[in-house]
Amino acid sequence: MLEKSIMLSKFRGSLLGALVGDCCGAPFEGQLMDSGAKLILKKNLDKLEGPAFSAPYKKYTDDTAMTIQTAKAFVDPKGYSQKLLAKNYVVEFFKEPNRGYGAAVGEVFRKLRQSKLSDPTGPAMAQFNGSGSFGNGAAMRVSPVALYCANKSIDELVRLVKESSEVTHTNVLGVNGAVLQALAIRQSLLLNPNEPFCWKTFLAELKQHVVELEKENDPDLDSNPHAYENQLHNMEKLLENSVEPSDENVLNLLGHSVAALYSVPTAVYCFLRHTQDLPKDTDRKSFRNTLEYAISLGGDCDTIGSMACAISGAYYGESAISAALLKHCENADGVATLAEQLFEVAGSQ
Repeated sequence: MLEKSIMLSKFRGSLLGALVGDCCGAPFEGQLMDSGAKLILKKNLDKLEGPAFSAPYKKYTDDTAMTIQTAKAFVDPKGYSQKLLAKNYVVEFFKEPNRGYGAAVGEVFRKLRQSKLSDPTGPAMAQFNGSGSFGNGAAMRVSPVALYCANKSIDELVRLVKESSEVTHTNVLGVNGAVLQALAIRQSLLLNPNEPFCWKTFLAELKQHVVELEKENDPDLDSNPHAYENQLHNMEKLLENSVEPSDENVLNLLGHSVAALYSVPTAVYCFLRHTQDLPKDTDRKSFRNTLEYAISLGGDCDTIGSMACAISGAYYGESAISAALLKHCENADGVATLAEQLFEVAGSQ
């Protein structure tokens, strides 16, 4: 096991990374990221990381709102339960509904409130004619589950991710996307950032787990039973390319939409692409490059940025994130405190 101080920094780094990606990506969500927009993004991040200046917080979206509520469920003194998690989400949604929630998840929360949480997964299961949502809403908030399971088995991690996902997402693609994101965070968390990093080893381990995960898929029911294995294969092709792939090539192979299948692998790729910077760049630059690149791909870039930076923060730790940048992100202190509470809970198990 890594030293406690390093591991605590990684816990804080992962949740703060998720916050930074969300806050910095939100203003660019859905924009056409041409060369002009990418230059604006770069200048914006340079300014935020530069000398202190007075400005309103960059507000977080539903991504962080739900991540915070997930963390609170896992550090609750009475212990985690699926019903508590559902309650947290519902209370948070009706307290601040204008955080950018999608219409479908809003409908789930309204039904959960009407039924007084009698069936925490029922409304989500009924969505889209019973097929459930395949969006990335479960993956975007899963980092606290991965941190909570730092000392638990892969089987327990998968069980808890599935259980937490199914409050809002019951489609196998939405759930498995959350599992992939949690596995990537867990792997990053357990690696020593002071030792050489091999993306091929990292990806091979992820692929091994995903193959096991997708063995449970029913080929007769699932039109794409090896969906995430195929995406990891696409990622490998991009990373093996001696010439840096164009954004168009990346988006054609991996995507940048709200669908988990076309955003979670993209987030993992954003992280792995910038670990290749290590021989010539500092940890901080590698985190910043991951952040900037994830947002520059456009589409659902606040969520992809949040997921990519949760993985990067779990690997490098908090020191890789600009302290100046964090000062401009809403509730950074509160998020860091939750990371510390998760660290205590995970360490006591």
